[in-house]
Amino acid sequence: MAKFIIKRLLVAVPMLLGIAFITFLLIKLSPGNYLDTMRMDPQYSKETIAKLEMEFKLDKPLFVQYLAWIKNLFTLNLGHSFHFHIPVKSVIGGRLFNTFILSLASFLLTWLVAIPLGIWAAVYRNRFIDRLIQFFSYVFLSLPGFFIAMVLLFWASQNGVLPLGGMYSPHYDELSFTGKIWDLLKHLAIPTVALSIRGIAALQKIMRGNMLEVLGQKYILAARAKGLPQGKVIYVHALKNAINPLITLLGYEFSNLLSGAALIEIICSWPGLGSLMLTAVRSKDIYLVMANVIMGGVLFIVGNLLADIMLAKSDPRIRYE
Repeated sequence: MAKFIIKRLLVAVPMLLGIAFITFLLIKLSPGNYLDTMRMDPQYSKETIAKLEMEFKLDKPLFVQYLAWIKNLFTLNLGHSFHFHIPVKSVIGGRLFNTFILSLASFLLTWLVAIPLGIWAAVYRNRFIDRLIQFFSYVFLSLPGFFIAMVLLFWASQNGVLPLGGMYSPHYDELSFTGKIWDLLKHLAIPTVALSIRGIAALQKIMRGNMLEVLGQKYILAARAKGLPQGKVIYVHALKNAINPLITLLGYEFSNLLSGAALIEIICSWPGLGSLMLTAVRSKDIYLVMANVIMGGVLFIVGNLLADIMLAKSDPRIRYE
């Protein structure tokens, strides 16, 4: 296992560099750059723009610029944000926690609801509860998350039960500790549900299919013939094998922790990386875009590596040579 992990990490380095280069190339090939916007602003002199070009090697060939960025990356220098006029590390640091809170809440809600629903639907196959779960799953699978977010925001605007956007209330600093937590949870409700609803629908269908396949195995029939309680048959013997395919999906879900909430963040005015990425792309803030892409790539690789390790631990038949 140790050799496998080291090998995967070594392969990840050129993969990340390739992802970064493709992103760098696409941004450079698109017309214009942020300095063009500065040239149209009379507040910036030609000397200031020339100094920026020289400092970040923007007057050099594309490959030279890329190598300079890679060199800085290995020293954990993510570059300078032209739009915000501060280091990229500082810009991302202010938004990273906000996106992580929203994505983690969505992740927990999706898995804690979808797995029991899938088991329940499989155990009561073709009964009323199963048909009801499948009906709502098909409905929610056909609805995009941003549409659900807008419907929930409209509903909240009519009854005032939940806030209409943002992360905190204006009087947040005056609240007690428990009041601050409750205020944050109320602001989390709409974006979390909007972000989770399609995932719950899809994941419970996968769980239902896996559970039905496992429940048809002979060892389940033997366990029932021995007189084992239904709960032990389902949650001890069947669940362990039915959940294995979902561990791979867990790796992909981990990689989406920071990137999957982008559109919902913008609609719900959540101050996270989603709106920041949109601003970076629109303003051609190249180093801010590159930092977001690298973060997504790292999470994708780490998520899949964790999924492989968890599979090997949960299933003794799996061995990585």
